[in-house]
Amino acid sequence: MKPAVIFVVALSLVAQSSDQSRFSADVTRVNLLFTVSDRKGRFVQDLLKDDFEILEGKKAQTIVQFTSEANLPLRLAILIDSSNSIRERFKFQQEAATDFINAVIRPRQDKVTIVSFDMTAELVADFTDDTEKLGNAIRGLRPGGGTAMYDAIYFACRDKLMQDQPLEKFRRAMVILSDGDDNQSRWTREQALEMAHKADVVIYAISTNRTGLETDGDKVLKYFAQETGGLAFFPFKAQDMEQDFSNIASELRHQYSVLFRPEPFVADGLYHAVKIVVKTHKDLVVRARHGYYAPTAN
Repeated sequence: MKPAVIFVVALSLVAQSSDQSRFSADVTRVNLLFTVSDRKGRFVQDLLKDDFEILEGKKAQTIVQFTSEANLPLRLAILIDSSNSIRERFKFQQEAATDFINAVIRPRQDKVTIVSFDMTAELVADFTDDTEKLGNAIRGLRPGGGTAMYDAIYFACRDKLMQDQPLEKFRRAMVILSDGDDNQSRWTREQALEMAHKADVVIYAISTNRTGLETDGDKVLKYFAQETGGLAFFPFKAQDMEQDFSNIASELRHQYSVLFRPEPFVADGLYHAVKIVVKTHKDLVVRARHGYYAPTAN
């Protein structure tokens, strides 16, 4: 078996003028991917466009497009912490991630990219639906070094998950396996989150912390998940990761998508908070990202 080829991502990552050009879609429209569940956590799939309301501030927005598709093509980035801090659980982490890919990827429709991170972020496998290639790339990883998680998130969103356009035609997600303790990144937590918002990425995190106590790293993972409409999982033992991956795979097939044009539209480059509510069923829980970044006027 040939070892996985690892492409090192240059993480000087100075601010590039090309960043803005990447957002070539219609920037006056905002796409939101979200899930709806009842109080027991069961997915609700039979809702219609008129059941929902989108609020920016207190102003209701007009929904331009609504879909309840389980078959949108998936673009998935799996970020694997390969720093020294997760060495003890690394082999099981690799096996669980490989099993997840085999379960969730549909040939000729879905694509996955693998990014590992220790002192820098490394592109281990570019977007592909070849599960054997992806599995070999994951199994070829070796732990060591620091933790540049924010850089890995920023790179995966900007350079990979934003590739296929228009954004709303694909389901974009990220799964992070880490203890959440970043000590090497050049980009900040907020910069990484901003890029995730701009790429319409839902983040799922699986903590590798096994102390039984919530750490600062766990809080960071929870923050990324909550702000993007995803979930954070805190398995007590390594074997629980399998169930966490299974839960993520199920959720990726039970999501709604809405497209709206902000009214009034302001090209101020700032973050605008939005909220999705179910008008007709007050007892249902909506999980979505909390806002969007408006473009900057030329």
